[in-house]
Amino acid sequence: MRLNKSQLKEIDELGYVILPGCFSNEEVNNLRKAMTTVFNEKTEANIIEKSSGVVRTAMGLHLRSKIFDDLTRHPNFFEPACQIRGHNLYIQQTKINVKAAFTGEVWQWHYDFATHFGEDGVPKPLALNLHVFLDDVTEFNGPLFFIPKSHKYGSAPSKLDTVTTNYPLWVVDQQTVKAIVKENGIISARGKAGTVVIFVDNLVHGSAHNMSPLDRAIFSAILNPCDNAQTKFARPEYKHGRDFKPIKTSSYKSLLI
Repeated sequence: MRLNKSQLKEIDELGYVILPGCFSNEEVNNLRKAMTTVFNEKTEANIIEKSSGVVRTAMGLHLRSKIFDDLTRHPNFFEPACQIRGHNLYIQQTKINVKAAFTGEVWQWHYDFATHFGEDGVPKPLALNLHVFLDDVTEFNGPLFFIPKSHKYGSAPSKLDTVTTNYPLWVVDQQTVKAIVKENGIISARGKAGTVVIFVDNLVHGSAHNMSPLDRAIFSAILNPCDNAQTKFARPEYKHGRDFKPIKTSSYKSLLI
């Protein structure tokens, strides 16, 4: 899959692009079966919700599951990423974020580069976050909120929050969020299962509690240029991959097996 001129312009100007219908129901069902397997594993790479005790995030999936490794290298991710950042990309991170029905907790306002720079020493905000919805994402079950054009402001002031949830996050302060929302508004990234969302490393985003009876699972792969690799190695490999060789695309059929 290749992005057209309009889609490339959209991610440059807004910081994100939403691409419906990139993966079939059969592919999504296979991914959901594999998700159940990795979520049942007893490992520190599965992060637990602070209140409910259910898995919030399962990380390092390309290291744990062939189908998620294949998904990360899938043409529907890999080809658009190459159009935007070139072909020499490595797998920085893979995970599934879940907001369980009724109990899914908040992700504070943040942008990924604050963590990548502060924790991993990644020099520049060049990584791309590539999502695929594993459930229908609606206005009710905790969609991601994006602040369009917020990447144009550069790296907003942020601080490490180790209290709000069980996953420490470099968050953007409320006054900064208020100011950039006043200029640009907020959108919610919604769509059917199989939808792909691509966004840049310093786009401010977050999500609210899931009060609905509907689960919401999203797979995320972060691809980063090899010449922009991490320079600090404090975090484990499941949080930041350490194989800096350029990846190659996988077979489209691999998700149907």
